[in-house]
Amino acid sequence: MKTSGSILVAGKKAPNFSLNSTPDQKVSLSDFRGQPVILAFYPADWSPVCTDQLSLYAEVMPEFKKHNAELLAISVDNIWSHLAFSKDRKLNFPVLADFEPKGTVSRKYGAFKEKIGEAARALFVIDDKGVIRWSHLSPDGVNPGADGILLALENLNRNQPVVQG
Repeated sequence: MKTSGSILVAGKKAPNFSLNSTPDQKVSLSDFRGQPVILAFYPADWSPVCTDQLSLYAEVMPEFKKHNAELLAISVDNIWSHLAFSKDRKLNFPVLADFEPKGTVSRKYGAFKEKIGEAARALFVIDDKGVIRWSHLSPDGVNPGADGILLALENLNRNQPVVQG
């Protein structure tokens, strides 16, 4: 299943966005300028692989925080689904609704599957200046885990170039 192109790669400026985290609150990428940000695009709330992936990130959050990194999870599901999913799974990071217009932010990152109308399972590590330093596209049925993210964050702290993963 093809995405709308290929995902953005290291060295590109991360497109800013503002998405709902609750019905009346928005989160913008620019809110986190000055610290690393992990973007985790995923296909759907409640699906087995997405549930495993995001639950793992909730467990690994202390490791992300050691690098002063913020995690933002994004899918095209609506905010009410996100709130129920986030509460049920005890997620400790914002889950953002790329819902209306559907997939706008996912498209900016090259992580939208036009044929099925879902976000691809794509990861991005963005540095404190808003530049993508690592990106990874995983097959829908594969949990990409956290190792690539942690390695990218470690490399950021060493100011080393990050290799595509």
